[in-house]
Amino acid sequence: MNITLRQLKAFITVAQFGSFTRAAEALHLTQSALSGLIKELEQNLDVKLFDRTTRQLHLSAFGSALLPQVQRILNEVSSLNIELHNLKNHQQGQVHIAVSQQLAASALPALIAAFQKQYPDIQANLIDCSVEQVLQRVEDNEADFGIGPERSCGSDIERELLFTLPFYLVVPDSHRLARQTAVQWSALSEESLITLSSPFTDRLASSLPPHMAGYIQQPRYRVNFLSTALGMTKAGLGITICLPYASDWVRQHGLVMRKLDNPVINRSFYLYRRSNRSLSPAAEALKAFTHQYTRSNFFSAAQDSDSQ
Repeated sequence: MNITLRQLKAFITVAQFGSFTRAAEALHLTQSALSGLIKELEQNLDVKLFDRTTRQLHLSAFGSALLPQVQRILNEVSSLNIELHNLKNHQQGQVHIAVSQQLAASALPALIAAFQKQYPDIQANLIDCSVEQVLQRVEDNEADFGIGPERSCGSDIERELLFTLPFYLVVPDSHRLARQTAVQWSALSEESLITLSSPFTDRLASSLPPHMAGYIQQPRYRVNFLSTALGMTKAGLGITICLPYASDWVRQHGLVMRKLDNPVINRSFYLYRRSNRSLSPAAEALKAFTHQYTRSNFFSAAQDSDSQ
């Protein structure tokens, strides 16, 4: 078997465009040259990759099954090229980080901005995604590393603790609970609660005693994003829960945060990376900066929230 990267790239491009003509134009090849590459690949694999008619072109069953694998191979090669470039240029190049959406929307822009000031020659690219997709982006080599809450991971992924923070209640300044320095979870039984959709709420509930877990498992409203919950809290539709790294976002909505107590429930966030893949100097720089930034700024955010 003598499969080449040119053949794999040709396969991916034809699958993307669904047309030999447009794929040939994108690859700057003649249509006959492109057809030759696909034919060679099919012969090497001994399978038919496309079903062709006079008017349409579709991936065959084999082609559909192989497409994700080929994409992963090309991602690996692309990552190798980037790492080689970064090694030659020391702390230059690009770094990709997969971050859970809530964290990406609230705290990561400031981290990226601070990093760019210190390392102007490194381009840090943020991939905002669902919590469950963070590990997948790292496993697929779409990201150099990922940041998200605690999740189980396979032996090919290693993790490093970044920070641990307690949960806070978010209320309008005029709310009765705003007068307290700390709020017990039991106080939520009398409130209209706005929570985030699972698994955020389900994991939080699992950390609480059963009678308290019921408060958040049966809220008045469930929404997908913290920004929605904050907007609804500002409108007086209820109160919500968040972590202190979102304190600036909370203040922008004219709301205040109060630490939830008795019991104190913490959420830990980790930096995830491939265990069998060394980071480029640029990615190592961002990784070290992320540890330093989250220790100082996220801890300060928690202290500021306590003093509001």
